[in-house]
Amino acid sequence: MRRDIFQAIADPTRRAIITLIALQAMTPNAIADNFNTTRQSVSKHLRILSECQLVKQEQQGREIYYSLEIEKMKEIDKWIEQFRKIWETRFNQLDKVLSTIKTQKK
Repeated sequence: MRRDIFQAIADPTRRAIITLIALQAMTPNAIADNFNTTRQSVSKHLRILSECQLVKQEQQGREIYYSLEIEKMKEIDKWIEQFRKIWETRFNQLDKVLSTIKTQKK
């Protein structure tokens, strides 16, 4: 079953895993060491992230390392960008109102 990337990042544990592997590739055991959960639970989260292509696997000897798939993260950023622009506009409008109020008090 192909999952949606937004379903994948909706879970706080999966977001934490993404944060962990953003800077360096890690094995499932190394990832699991950062959580108060079982290795099987972490493997399930990694499988979901892999299905969504948010992480990639690389075999190195007997170990599998997981790393972040940057291009897929760009899809998320592109979607969020539309909201970033809306909020920046609103904050700029708020700055103008506050500046006007401050000027009127003087």
